[in-house]
Amino acid sequence: MRIEFAHLRERSTTGQMVDFAVFHARANGNTDADRQRWLSELIMRARQVGRKVDVAALVYREGSQIKWWGHPFVGDFINKVGVPSPNYYVEF
Repeated sequence: MRIEFAHLRERSTTGQMVDFAVFHARANGNTDADRQRWLSELIMRARQVGRKVDVAALVYREGSQIKWWGHPFVGDFINKVGVPSPNYYVEF
């Protein structure tokens, strides 16, 4: 299975640079615990392929709606500028 993600770097409101990932994937579960396990696995895989990931979020489709789940910094970014296009991927 191939999961695509956007890897970005932006300045936080405190002025620090934050490296983050936005994974384009199914939520892989209906509970927050399921989503957290899946997101943790995706972060680990992204780090294994050389990406620095401080925080991350999942972007997924639920019916006709696009939703996100994860760190609020990434959610705020998505809400402000939209879902970024993937520029990397991980394999399972």
